[in-house]
Amino acid sequence: MTDTIESLKSLHQALIDSRNGYEEALKDAEGRGLTSLFREMIALRNGDADEIAGLLTDLGEQVDERGSFMTVVHKTVMSVLSVFGGLDESVLPGLIDGEERIVSYYDDALDASAAGSSVTSVLLSQRAILLSKIENMKVQKDAAA
Repeated sequence: MTDTIESLKSLHQALIDSRNGYEEALKDAEGRGLTSLFREMIALRNGDADEIAGLLTDLGEQVDERGSFMTVVHKTVMSVLSVFGGLDESVLPGLIDGEERIVSYYDDALDASAAGSSVTSVLLSQRAILLSKIENMKVQKDAAA
């Protein structure tokens, strides 16, 4: 159970950090570029993080909604990108890479959770939606090339 809790905490933290980066990107995009994608990912992150937080609370854990040092990194990267080239399709490879890293957090949590549990069900559902979003980003990237 400890492995499940730790992997859920790591996943939750990654979701919060990612959301915070997308929020910075949305602010910096000022209605241009990938604004709709940023809004979509913020909404996805909010829902997924809330659901994972609920699982952690059900397991008797306290949930931290502030984000880690990676929040600072994500925000800084988005700010720098917006200054030097805008937040358009040129940032999609980096976003895709980041989303694929988050899939690995899901994989770790799935490996640690009991098969058939409610935790596994939530993780599989969220992971499938994220993989679909990644595929959409790849299509968008290819169309812009």
